Amino acid sequence: MARTRTPARRTLARRAAIGAGTLIGAAALAACGGGEEAGGGAEASDLDASADLSKQSITVSNWSGYMADDIAEQFQAATGATMKSTEHATNEEVMAKLTAGGDSGIDVAFVSGQYAQALNEAGLLEPIHADLVPNLTNLYPQATQLAYDEGNEYSVPYTWGTTGICYRSDLVSEAPTSWNDILDPDPAYDGKVTMLSTERWLALPAQKALGYSVNTTDDGEIAEMEKKLVEAKKHLLGYDDTTFYEKLISGEAVMAEAWDGWCGYGTAENPDIKFVVPDEGSDLWADTMVVLKDSEDKEAAFAFVNMMLEPEVHAWVTENVYYNVPNEKAEALVPAELKQQFPQLDVTPDQLAEGESLVDLGQDSTKYTDLTTDVTAS
Repeated sequence: MARTRTPARRTLARRAAIGAGTLIGAAALAACGGGEEAGGGAEASDLDASADLSKQSITVSNWSGYMADDIAEQFQAATGATMKSTEHATNEEVMAKLTAGGDSGIDVAFVSGQYAQALNEAGLLEPIHADLVPNLTNLYPQATQLAYDEGNEYSVPYTWGTTGICYRSDLVSEAPTSWNDILDPDPAYDGKVTMLSTERWLALPAQKALGYSVNTTDDGEIAEMEKKLVEAKKHLLGYDDTTFYEKLISGEAVMAEAWDGWCGYGTAENPDIKFVVPDEGSDLWADTMVVLKDSEDKEAAFAFVNMMLEPEVHAWVTENVYYNVPNEKAEALVPAELKQQFPQLDVTPDQLAEGESLVDLGQDSTKYTDLTTDVTAS
C-alpha cells in the first residue's frame, strides 16, 4: 500500500474528544437496556467463517483522519464486502448514537477503552471471535492484558499511548521531570503553562503528583486533588486540549500537559518541542475497535477489524498520525528516522505498560465531572 503522509492537524477533533467524560451517563446506558443481562458473559451468536462477504456491507464510525482515506477501497479489494464511513468528533457523540435504543446503523465503532468497557457492560457488544480475526496474533502480549478488557474479549486495541509534559527545550532552563513542574512551576514560567481540561486528564497531574491511582474514587483523595489543582490554576496560561502545541510553537507557552501523539504535532514543526513522562508515572490510554451486537453483517465487521490489524494498514497510523499502535509487525515497518524525529514513537510495549490503564468508573465518573467543574470555575 502506498503511504501518503496526512497532515497531523487532521486529527485535532479526535484526541480532544477522548476525555470529555468517563461515561456518557447512567441514564443513557439504562435506556439502552443495560442491567442484569449486560456484560461480556453473553453467548456469542453463530457466525459463518465461510460467508460470502461480497453480499455484506458495513458502516464504520471513527474519528476524522484516524484511518486512510481509501480504506473502503482497500477493504472491498481485500474482502469483497463494501463499507461506508461516518465520523464522530467525540466518544460521547458516538456513545449517544449507540445507546439511544434501536438500530444505530453502525457495525464497527472506534471508541476509547473505558467506553468500550461501558458499552460491553450495557450488553451492546459482540464478543470478539478470534477465529475471524487471525491478525490478533500481531498484537503485543501487553495489548491483550489492558485493564478495561483483559484478554480482548469484546474490543481490539487500535492505538495506545500515554500523557506527559510537552515542552520547549530551548525556552526552559531544565527539562521538566515531575508533574509538579507544571502544577507549581518556576516563577519564570508563570502564565506560560497549559493543562488539559478533559475530566480524567485534568485530574491526572495531581493524581500522580500525590501518588494516587488514575482510577481513584476515594473522596478524600479527590478532595486533595482538587486543592492541588485549584492552587495550580493561578500559574496557568489556560486549559487547552487542542491547540497547546501551537502555543508551544509560538512561544506563548513553554510547557503543556499533553497526549504523546499530539505533542508530535508540535515537534513536526519545531524540533525544540520535546515530550517527557514525569518521574511519578502516568496513564496508559487506548483506542479500540468494537463490533456492535445488532450488526447484521458481523462476518464483514470482523473482516474489517482483521484488515486493520494487517501490518501495512496498521503502520499507516503511526506514520501519518504519530500514534503508537499495539501491533508488533506494524511497528517493525515504521521507519527508524521517524522514531528519531519523534522519540515518543520509539518506546517499548513494556515502557507503555508502566502506565496505569484507564477504566470506566461507572457512577463514580460523576466525581470527576464535579471535580472538573469546581476546578475550572474556581
